[in-house]
Amino acid sequence: MSAPRSPASEAATYSKITWRLMPYLFACYILAYVNRVNVGFAKIQMQQDLGMSDAVYGLGAGIFFIGYFLFEVPSNMMLRKIGARFLLGPIMILWGLVSAATMFAKGATSYYVLRFLLGAVESGFFPGVILYLTFWYAAKHRARMVAIFMSAVPLSGLLAGPLCGWILKDLHEVSNLAGWQWLFLVTGIPSSIAGVATLFFLTDEPEQAHWLSADEKKMVLARLHEEEQTKTGSHRLVDAFRSPAVWLLCLVYFGITAGNYGIGFWLPQVMKDTLTKDPVAIGWLFTIPSAVTVVAMFFVGRHSDATGERRWHFALSCIVAACAFAASAIPGIPGPVGFAALTLANAGTLCGFAVFWSLPTALLSGTAAAAGIAWINSVGNLAGYASPHAVGAIRDKTHSMTLALLALALAMLTAALVSLFVTRRDARRA
Repeated sequence: MSAPRSPASEAATYSKITWRLMPYLFACYILAYVNRVNVGFAKIQMQQDLGMSDAVYGLGAGIFFIGYFLFEVPSNMMLRKIGARFLLGPIMILWGLVSAATMFAKGATSYYVLRFLLGAVESGFFPGVILYLTFWYAAKHRARMVAIFMSAVPLSGLLAGPLCGWILKDLHEVSNLAGWQWLFLVTGIPSSIAGVATLFFLTDEPEQAHWLSADEKKMVLARLHEEEQTKTGSHRLVDAFRSPAVWLLCLVYFGITAGNYGIGFWLPQVMKDTLTKDPVAIGWLFTIPSAVTVVAMFFVGRHSDATGERRWHFALSCIVAACAFAASAIPGIPGPVGFAALTLANAGTLCGFAVFWSLPTALLSGTAAAAGIAWINSVGNLAGYASPHAVGAIRDKTHSMTLALLALALAMLTAALVSLFVTRRDARRA
């Protein structure tokens, strides 16, 4: 029997795949992101308890990405050999335990070590999922799937903001533990539980999907094969590192990552400085940029897939974010206006993320795709180390966020301009 070819049957098959895989991956990424940025909320109490400066906090927040950088490419190469279940499941178990162990930090050194370990054990998750999606979805569906997956980032703010604020306030000194210690414990353990579930739930590839019919499997594999035949990009491992486009995309990803974590690790502190010092109120306010971003990412990803256009969707998202960061840096800007500008900056930055991964996956395939995706994510995520540390150092020296926000605006503008250059010939194939 031949594979189903009608648009209706194809749409129904992809809908089945999406409902099976995406809600679970989405939930896992919420857990990952909460464990990555919960330190931004913990800072409100932890910084004073441990006697840390802004620079020490920023360095520790960012050192996560050094561990991430060192282990990401090997992890993604391993996924192709052992499958998603047996890589992503243990990764989640370990990062939950390490995140929870941050409650035992006693000073700068232990804080640095635990953040480094968290980055090392989590390094394979995000690039692994991006690669995993290429095992199931052809390019015309991928931007929307990545947008769905990455909308977990702002949604994590919707969920984590009120939760973290409540933990910091209401669990403070319960059982002789500070609120920030409870925060790491409560947000870490669910990841380990989900990791165990991943070992049983996730399906590595379409051929193994007992929940798809034989015809549905044939259709999915046929679409993936057709796409591979049209690619003119690289297939070998070494090609990922020889490609100038890959290195330029590393720079692009560095820019948007700088914007993302520059705001992600510091927004609770900005709200504390300009709007309110109440942890619960900060948690609820944090849901506003998260909600706006969820809606924006959905429409940008959907429109990009519908039109097949990638480069301008990405570049304009970055330009909007750059302008918003610059506006928020205006000296003396009222707190609510600055908060609105940062909300727009957050939305623009994450809309850029939603479209970005359609670019490298259009250029690379096979082993080169696994290495290239991981390498771009590894190098780009070094901005997750540099950006929070730079913001902290600037705050220590100037006692202001103005220069830091202008630097984030420049990073986003650079990402937009370089992306337009590197995709000028490949945009139609993206």
